[in-house]
Order: sequence, then C-alpha cells, then structure tokens
Amino acid sequence: MLVKWLGHAAFYIETGGRRLVCDPFNAELGYPVQDLEADIVTTSHSHWDHNAVDAVKGTPRVINDTGHFTVNGIKISGTASYHDKTGGRERGPNIIYKIESEGLHLVHLGDLGHVLTPEQVEAVGSVDILLVPVGGKFTVDAREALEIVGQLNPKIVIPMHFNTEHLCFELGSVEAFTAQFDQVIHKGVLEIGPSELVEGIKVVVLDYLA
Repeated sequence: MLVKWLGHAAFYIETGGRRLVCDPFNAELGYPVQDLEADIVTTSHSHWDHNAVDAVKGTPRVINDTGHFTVNGIKISGTASYHDKTGGRERGPNIIYKIESEGLHLVHLGDLGHVLTPEQVEAVGSVDILLVPVGGKFTVDAREALEIVGQLNPKIVIPMHFNTEHLCFELGSVEAFTAQFDQVIHKGVLEIGPSELVEGIKVVVLDYLA
C-alpha cells in the first residue's frame, strides 16, 4: 500500500491495483491541486475543503455515506461521527472511513471533532494506519488526537489537518501533536505491507509536496 499526503485531509492511496483519493480539496484552500485520477473517492463530509470530487479525474466511485462497501475487491466501511462536540449542531456530521486491502486496515478520521465513544471504537475495529486530524479549531486538537490514538491503538499514525504556510486559514501546528511521541519520522510517501508493521506506535509525518 502506498499512501501520499496531498495536503490538509486529502490523501492519495494506491492499493490492490486501485487508486483512491480521500477528502479532495480545490485550489481555494491554498495547497497545490495535483493532477490525479482515481478509481474511488471518499468524502468525510460536505464542506468545500473536503469534497471537491470534481478535482479528481476519471470516473471514480464516490463514497460519501456510512455503511459497508466493496469496490474492486477493496472493502470500505463508514462509521458515523460528528464534526464537533455537540452532536453535529455546530458543524454537522462526519464519516470515519476504514479501507481494508492487501492485509492492511487504514482509517481516515475526516474532520472528527470529538474523542470516540466505545461504540465507535468497536465499529471501527482494528487499525494499522490511522490518519488523524490534529490542528484543533474545527477538529480535535493535539491532546484529543493523542487520546484517540490511545483508543484505536494503531501501528502507524499520520497526522493531518494542521497549519502550514499554504493553508488559507490558521490551525494548530503538527509539532504540538508530534511532541507527545518518542518515535517520529518524516517521509515523502509511506509504502508499506503487513510484514513491515512493528509493535508500538510510530508517527509518520508526510510531505505534501512529494
């Protein structure tokens, strides 16, 4: 499985011979919009910086709902959650997506605005790679993200949705999150198989310009 960060909460994933894009954005956000084609697109919610499906080329299957889906042999499940701490009254719903392929379980938390309930933890199930927002303001912050990591116990954690020089609004820094861990590495892309997972939590900060 290959995982590339496109900026903000957007990721490009190659797995099982297929291409996926999670939470695509348009040029208004400030990050460069890369020329990508995909077979599957997931959107965690309907806000403009997460659902720019038209920015992805091809004729992808778009998944924007809860439930269980299988697309070209790739299993995808969506778990209901919220974009805030008030049951969606401030910023609406959010969907947590789990992608199962090549013996790996990758979870994209979208714009999650709260720590998980026991029912949500059970619904998500086992996690190998966790894509977690850490910038606060519109999502969980660094401290809450750490609590979620403890709830889901992934092997690899990739922070997203934090402040950079390109972002058109301000969020918290990624360093506020990574400072809570002993093992942090920076990579252009993550390319990994099940046999390469090791015990303990490794934080991988991806470069969106890779």
